[in-house]
Amino acid sequence: MKYENYIFDLDGTLLNTIDDLAISCNEALKAYNMPTYTLDEVRGFVGNGVKKLLERTVPNGTDNPLFEETFAYFRQHYLAHGMDHTGPYGGIMDMLRQMKQDGKKVAVVSNKFCAATQELVAHYFGDLVDMAIGESKNVRKKPAPDMVLEVMHQLGATTDNTVYVGDSDVDIDTARNCTLPCISVLWGFRSKEFLLDHGAVTLASTPADILSI
Repeated sequence: MKYENYIFDLDGTLLNTIDDLAISCNEALKAYNMPTYTLDEVRGFVGNGVKKLLERTVPNGTDNPLFEETFAYFRQHYLAHGMDHTGPYGGIMDMLRQMKQDGKKVAVVSNKFCAATQELVAHYFGDLVDMAIGESKNVRKKPAPDMVLEVMHQLGATTDNTVYVGDSDVDIDTARNCTLPCISVLWGFRSKEFLLDHGAVTLASTPADILSI
């Protein structure tokens, strides 16, 4: 079928953000004399929001007495440097322009904190994306359905004409919890084998594939 509404994950799906996430994470850890991580290690820690990223990298997680200070340092650094090395994956802009031309509605739902999500989406995609929301207080993060259902409500979307697009197991679970079909992209932070092992059904090798699915 032809979908009318496309709801995208952000990191690893539309934008390659891993370098800036890793740099900000390691800068925060270094500031408090904590061990740092390689890019590949950080890639394995992302997907559940930046607080979870810090929980996974700060020794003893939230039990560490310096956790909140380290997390605050990360947020400040990332808001200042989150675009230093970030950019859309190849073919994303053409895909979004085609969706706009075809009259489709496009939204972004991210576990990244809301201010960074909206700033990144506005900067890179402008009016090609109709709305974007990220993590905020009192709203459950993905894979809970809350944010996606809110977007669908605001867009006037239904489960019959909407598809969710992401790069991780969190996204597969999110789509399932919203009773939406899911397109899993192969250029993001997880391998094809990992996605298939976690229930992926429909795969996209390039952004152009999303248009033809």
